[in-house]
Amino acid sequence: MSHTVFIDGDVGTTGLQIRQRLEGRTDIELIRLPEDKRKDVEARREALNSADAVILCLPDDAAREAVSLISSPEVKVIDASTAHRTHPDWVYGFAEMTADQRDLIAASKRISNPGCYATGFIALARPLAEAGILPPFWPLTCNAVSGYSGGGKSMIAEFEKSAAQGGTDDAYRIYATGLNHKHLPEMTQYSGLESPPVFTPAVGRYAQGMIVEIPLQLWALPDEPELGRLFEVYDDYYAGETFVTVADFEETQALKGLQPEILNDTNHLRIHVFGDEAGQQARLVALLDNLGKGASGAAVQNLNIVLGLDETLSLI
Repeated sequence: MSHTVFIDGDVGTTGLQIRQRLEGRTDIELIRLPEDKRKDVEARREALNSADAVILCLPDDAAREAVSLISSPEVKVIDASTAHRTHPDWVYGFAEMTADQRDLIAASKRISNPGCYATGFIALARPLAEAGILPPFWPLTCNAVSGYSGGGKSMIAEFEKSAAQGGTDDAYRIYATGLNHKHLPEMTQYSGLESPPVFTPAVGRYAQGMIVEIPLQLWALPDEPELGRLFEVYDDYYAGETFVTVADFEETQALKGLQPEILNDTNHLRIHVFGDEAGQQARLVALLDNLGKGASGAAVQNLNIVLGLDETLSLI
C-alpha cells in the first residue's frame, strides 16, 4: 500500500533532507508542487488536503497558516516548526521520551517535531526527573554547540563565505544571550522541571552535528547519586531503543574528549555519563545530528510511526 506525503517547504534545509530520505521508497508517493506554485495558496490547499500525511518545514507563522488550510479530517500533520511544540492539542514527536509516547504519536493526527537542542536536553533530564534524582524545582544549566546548518540558509551562507566575501571568519559564536531561546518552552514542559534551565547555546565552524550537555553537582542533589547510578537510570530508560542509546560507562570514563560530528547523517542520539566520582560532579552529554534526530530524521521516524510502518525505514 502506498501513502501520499506532501512536504510543505521541501526546498529548505530540513525539508530537503526529509525528501531525500523518502525518495525512492515504494510505499511513499511524494506530492510535489511546481516551482511557480510553491507559494500559491490554492495549490498548497489542494496538496495539503489530498495527502495522507503532511510534513511542514516552514517558519512558525507559515506553519500555522498551513494548518488552517487543512479541512480534511483524515490528514496527519507533522510540524517541524516551533509553532505547535507546546500546544495541548498536539503530540510531542519524541518517540523515546516516555513509555507511551509512540502510542500517542501513532494515534494522533497532529504531531510536533521536537527542536534539536530540546531533543538532547529532554533525553538527558527527563529520565533523571522521573527517577526522582532531579527534583522538579532543581535549577539546571544546559550548554550546547551545534553546526551552523542549524541556523538555516542565512547562517549556512554566512559561515560558508569568508568575512572578505561578506560572510564570517568566526570559529565559535555564542548566541541567544538574552536567555530566551525558542526551544526553552518545550525543554521545560517535557523535561519534568518546573522552570527553564539557564541555556547557553553556541554555533561552531562546522556544518552539522551537536553536543548538548548538562553539568551536575551530585553532592548538592538530595540523594547524592553516584555516577554509576546515573548510567543505570539511562541504561534502563532507553533499553531496547534503536535510535537512543547509552554509551558504555567504563568506556566513556576512559574517553579524553568527544566531538560533535560522530553521528552525522544518522537518526541516532547517544548519551554519555562523564564525571569525577571523588569530586561528586557529572557531565551528562547527548550527542546527535542536529539535522538527523534533531530535525529531518525525527520527522521521518514520526511519519513512519503515524502511518503504521516500520519505524526505521529510510533511517540509519
